[in-house]
Amino acid sequence: MRVLVAGATGAVGRLLVPLLLESGHQVTGISRTPKGAESVRGQGASAVQGDVFDRDGLRRIVAAAAPDAVVHQLTDLSGADGEATNRLRREGTRHLVDAAVAGGVTRIVAQSISWAYAAGEGRADESEPLDIGAPQPRGALVDGLRALEDTAAVMEAAVVLRYGVLYGPGTWYAPGGAVAAALAGDPSARFLGSIEADLSVSSFLHVADAARAAVAALDWPSGPVNIVDDEPAQARAWLPVLADALGVPAPVATSGRQDWARGASNALARSRGWRPGYPTWRTGFAAQGA
Repeated sequence: MRVLVAGATGAVGRLLVPLLLESGHQVTGISRTPKGAESVRGQGASAVQGDVFDRDGLRRIVAAAAPDAVVHQLTDLSGADGEATNRLRREGTRHLVDAAVAGGVTRIVAQSISWAYAAGEGRADESEPLDIGAPQPRGALVDGLRALEDTAAVMEAAVVLRYGVLYGPGTWYAPGGAVAAALAGDPSARFLGSIEADLSVSSFLHVADAARAAVAALDWPSGPVNIVDDEPAQARAWLPVLADALGVPAPVATSGRQDWARGASNALARSRGWRPGYPTWRTGFAAQGA
């Protein structure tokens, strides 16, 4: 299969490209910079420099690559800029999908997140609604995700991967990342979220498992799929483990809880044959520095 990867040099994309090649696919990666494009070529794939906000340029890229499928791994989180990422999800996805449709592409695999569900009891599954109408700033995040998912869904085959909180190389949770800096008390650290050891529940996902899911999803039927590990956990449980792995102080436990923060179920992904190589953050956090 000919696969075009948008976001080929991101935390997931840089692991995804070699996995696609190992699976026998022909891969073209898009990068915003010449350095990024050269990195993709160094992995053995074709590469092109491009900007998803350049609507006409993106159409030319897709037409030249003539892919059978597009994989959307676009984010703009390196600067902890939520609005920049929301713009990518809204406008970038629209341009990518329009270019794909114009080029006769019928399949897309797109990155979303698993903590945008409305409040409820227990782990959220894919049948449950997103938290539409949530107060800001969460409302902007959910609206951006809904725009991404709705836009992707116009394609004949659209699989939306609702990833857990990503950790591993290149993420905020890796050694030297934004979370480590914030926990260490760095006043200049930028991080989109609070760092409290409270009762809120999160589902995590190693970036290697995210990449493996994207490869598998090329053969999955349309619709959203939670891609998370096996152990959703309260912040007061996972934060001390992360802090220990990072060698930084753990925050004092508190009693608060976000009612929407309840983790997600990976039962659907497992029914399709996907299994997390890092089934729990308990061992995965420590493995980040291995």
